[in-house]
Amino acid sequence: MEIEFRPGALVEQEVDTLIVPVGPGQELGDEAAAVNRRLDGALARLLADRDFKGAVGDTLVVPTFDRLPARQVVLTGVGAPERRGGGEIARAWSVAARAARDAGAQVVASGTPPAGQLSTAGSVRAATEGVILGLYRFLAYKTGPAPARTIETLVFAGGDAELKRGVALGEAVAAGVVLARDLGNQPPNALYPESLAAEAEALAEARGLGIQIYGPHELEEMGAGAILAVGKGSVHEPRLIHLTYTPQDSSRSAAQGSIALIGKSITFDSGGINLKPSGEGITRMKIDMAGGGAVLGAMSVVPSLGLPFTVHGVLAAAENMPSAGSFRPGDILTTMSGKTVEIGSTDAEGRLVLADALTYSIGQGAQALVDLATLTGSNVVALGEQGTGVYSNDQGLADEVLAAGRAVGELLWQMPLWEAYEGRLKGDFADLRNTSSRDGGAIFAALFIREFSQGVPWAHLDIAGPSWASRVTELSTVGATGHGVRSLVALLERRANGGAAGRA
Repeated sequence: MEIEFRPGALVEQEVDTLIVPVGPGQELGDEAAAVNRRLDGALARLLADRDFKGAVGDTLVVPTFDRLPARQVVLTGVGAPERRGGGEIARAWSVAARAARDAGAQVVASGTPPAGQLSTAGSVRAATEGVILGLYRFLAYKTGPAPARTIETLVFAGGDAELKRGVALGEAVAAGVVLARDLGNQPPNALYPESLAAEAEALAEARGLGIQIYGPHELEEMGAGAILAVGKGSVHEPRLIHLTYTPQDSSRSAAQGSIALIGKSITFDSGGINLKPSGEGITRMKIDMAGGGAVLGAMSVVPSLGLPFTVHGVLAAAENMPSAGSFRPGDILTTMSGKTVEIGSTDAEGRLVLADALTYSIGQGAQALVDLATLTGSNVVALGEQGTGVYSNDQGLADEVLAAGRAVGELLWQMPLWEAYEGRLKGDFADLRNTSSRDGGAIFAALFIREFSQGVPWAHLDIAGPSWASRVTELSTVGATGHGVRSLVALLERRANGGAAGRA
């Protein structure tokens, strides 16, 4: 889809469809009021007849009967101004774009969304993200004709510098989410540690990022016993992937510190020797690399942000498969940190690769750590399919992460790390065990990862639920969602702005 800027009022745009916002109580902003006047008040009467609430997610397609150059208008609810943030605007424009597409539109025009809690640039940025993400389809393996109904061009009425800046950032963020979605939707016979590393290498070259990729020999030399063990059973050998963004002003970077974004990247998780039961659950285990996908998506945006600090993107990639060479329950591993781990289940592998990834990131000088992982079913039970559990050893960092999620409308909720559960970490024959009883499983997993944070501020995001959509939502179709990319970008922006809202 192309994005264009055209001068003139929205009602004068010669396009198929206009996207026009409407607030609660059938509140007509300037653009909706202009449409209403051209329709001799019919728009207001129709809203009243349909009892249009103006809530986010509400849409209504209205023909113009040649009273406007556009043949139809899509009304989209934007919610109350005091709750109108980036997440709400993105969702409103997402459902509006789908309604326009389903009504046969190919060229759609939008004015500037009502700002609410956002700047003008922030509101058009969120709208741009919403349109691109709402129209996303994964068609790489479809052999039939392309869908007949497709929006080819999005037009923004106007074209000042602030509008263009917001749209450019929106395109960059949406492209990062699309990258994460595309990777998550790839079948496991196409995406495995080596090919994921190749994707990272291509991204680094395109975006001017530094990159280092470590294979089995290098991992052996580094003492990365956890990553190596998880990948032992597969013909596809593990990789540790490290991308680096370094600002041009290195002195400023030193003052601002550095942060590592760390992604669990299990390209397929069979469970290993502790094989998962057959059924729908195991067919989705290609999404076990969603944490790494989110990190790659965020790193693709980083060069566009002009951040004053170093950002590390670290992916611990392996395929967890059963074979004669697999690691076993009862094995004792030595991690990169030197700590030993007694294996209770080979299906608790994500926390193992993260243990080595945290140790590696700290060794690279990272002064804050944020990991994302499709880690536990327990987190899904607690928070549902759209909820991310946030666990942290530093309340300041946790608050930053939670604020970033609120800014973009991703559902993040802080969970406890209770000291009373720490005794369950102790192994009978090693320093730690990687499993415990099922109750409190997400907390136990987070406590395990915390053991490798070395006191560095750390936050763990368990994205097991929202990484995959089992039904169409306002921002996503069925499949990989790219969840976490937008929150990570907002987090980085907040840090660059000294804690201020992370949306342009």
